Amino acid sequence: MGATFPELSGAKAIVTGGATGIGSAIAAALARQSVTVTIADIDRAGAEAAARELGGHAVAIDVRKRGSVEAAFAEGERLMGGFDLLIANAGVSTMQHALAITDEEWDFNFDVNVRGIFLANQIAARGFKQRGRGTIVNTASLAAKVGAPLLAHYSASKFAVLGWTQALARELAPSGIRVNAVCPGFVKTGMQTREVEWEAQLRGVSPERVVADYIAQTPLGRLETPEDVADVVVFLCSDSARFMTGQGINVTGGVYMT
Repeated sequence: MGATFPELSGAKAIVTGGATGIGSAIAAALARQSVTVTIADIDRAGAEAAARELGGHAVAIDVRKRGSVEAAFAEGERLMGGFDLLIANAGVSTMQHALAITDEEWDFNFDVNVRGIFLANQIAARGFKQRGRGTIVNTASLAAKVGAPLLAHYSASKFAVLGWTQALARELAPSGIRVNAVCPGFVKTGMQTREVEWEAQLRGVSPERVVADYIAQTPLGRLETPEDVADVVVFLCSDSARFMTGQGINVTGGVYMT
């Protein structure tokens, strides 16, 4: 699955939120390129199970807390003897009509999706800059390109991820550090399963209707898989993307084309 990038062999990566879903697929795709992977997840047991399958490492992390991120990255660096790839993938969602969003829902989305990206990127990039190398890929969303009904707070958080990615890329480019983001669409994951149930309730339709609507919006005619995203992340980590930085790459099956 996907192209082979020999230059990635021997690289070392930390993948946040890597125990399940898109993060797990990214970790597996990197491992197939002979990258040593540390999975960092708030679910330590899940991270350990995923890491065992890849012959990698696992660390516990709460991306909302600076001390936790610093400790997790230091442990990952110790286990691997350094790292030069950061995949900042950890994210959450809730769903609600915009006028009914609570402070708690807003804060939850921003604490994980924005503060988590900020902390992971900043802490990793400080080390990358000292070593004169490193690549960062952040997980944004289709909802970072176009505001999504029932996901106004989530969209706002993912728009912030793209703004941060662009600004950080400009600052780190003179140090040879690239920073990009991927913007997945309707990806078939556990998170999507929850969102389908929420959306069905909020719209007063069946879950099957929600999924059918997702597919109808997708020109390529199917739900996205985590592997569809993972292969693009691997490309962004490779030398084939050596002149790409500050980009938010759409991986949406054509849902959004700008």
